[in-house]
Amino acid sequence: MTGIGKLLMLGGAVLFVLGVLVQFTKLGRLPGDIVIKKENATFYFPIVTSIVASVVLSILFYVIGKWK
Repeated sequence: MTGIGKLLMLGGAVLFVLGVLVQFTKLGRLPGDIVIKKENATFYFPIVTSIVASVVLSILFYVIGKWK
């Protein structure tokens, strides 16, 4: 298996785990996320979830960068 194949498999596994976490935890519904409900429409903007994900990914990529 080539290096790119392993990288794609790892990326798929990470996306799968993140999907499970979002589905079965409160990861996508943190306090501070914006939810506007009207008569027949709902607007949801996960601003706090986005900030938390950005910080976690920045730390992860920093650690991976130092490790290589």
